[in-house]
Amino acid sequence: MVKLTKIYTRGGDAGETSLADGKRRLKNDPRITAYGSVDEANAAVGLARLSLDGPEYEMLARIQNDLFDLGADLSTPENQKENATPALRIQQIQIDRLEQEIDAMNAELAPLTSFILPGGCESAAQLHLARTIVRRAERDLVTLMELEQINPLAFKYLNRLSDHLFVLSRHVNAKRGSEILWQPGQNL
Repeated sequence: MVKLTKIYTRGGDAGETSLADGKRRLKNDPRITAYGSVDEANAAVGLARLSLDGPEYEMLARIQNDLFDLGADLSTPENQKENATPALRIQQIQIDRLEQEIDAMNAELAPLTSFILPGGCESAAQLHLARTIVRRAERDLVTLMELEQINPLAFKYLNRLSDHLFVLSRHVNAKRGSEILWQPGQNL
């Protein structure tokens, strides 16, 4: 368990930060950028969670915890020492849970007949914002994957999470509001 007694360390004052293994990297390093985007996505999920309750609230609570796991995964390079404590890594079971929740929610929804615009009710709009931040985190992770080895399940989790947030936004709109369908060329 993490125990923080002092929040500021001054260690980042020169533009560097530490990875989980203690190695220093610039704050704009692709690995730092990737897990920074994951952190931002987590904050957006937390915002969306505020306006929900019941099963949707619980799903987002689990997702927020998973996103911290993902941040820990990404902050620990794959080439850690053999005798080191095993790193926390995203596992297939976390992806499986997302897929099961997607399938359960999607089974209750009408098929899409058009692209939808982000919006509807406030909760759905917040979920769409979280989804787009997750998509950016995916792009940042692809940049990192071009340079370094990562846990392949980390990317798979993010990809599935963006799908989950999309379906959850549709699910919430079906219960509380209405989807806004894209009307191609409407304003021509």
